[in-house]
Amino acid sequence: PRTWRGRILLDGRKMGGRMSRGIFGVGPTIIKFKDTSHKCLHDEIFGPVLSVVQVKDRDEAIAVENANPYGNAACIYTTSGEHAQYFYKRFSAGMIGVNIGVPVPREPFAFGGYNESKIGDFDITDDGGIEFSHGGRK
Repeated sequence: PRTWRGRILLDGRKMGGRMSRGIFGVGPTIIKFKDTSHKCLHDEIFGPVLSVVQVKDRDEAIAVENANPYGNAACIYTTSGEHAQYFYKRFSAGMIGVNIGVPVPREPFAFGGYNESKIGDFDITDDGGIEFSHGGRK
């Protein structure tokens, strides 16, 4: 039998429900894990769901983040500029927020992700954005 390794800190199942035919939603949900083996840490969840992994130190946190095949975005919330810089320099993500969520470009633009997260012909948050808006001129 599968062992549940998470603890629900905020349960949004009662706030959610059927959104449309075959699609269900949840309200704000926070789940805390002690390791990275649970399926919801490896699949994209569309909804206000925050999965938190408890780690022993910041190097393990970087290893967990960078082991993910996706790299669209990462965030760090901290009062320490030293911690913010440490994580910013080591995260493998296209968009990084420090004490704020990340900007997510709208269609028709590509996501600014790294690794398996990039979708589209080019990255609007990099040189592709200049090429798109200025025809390659800066």
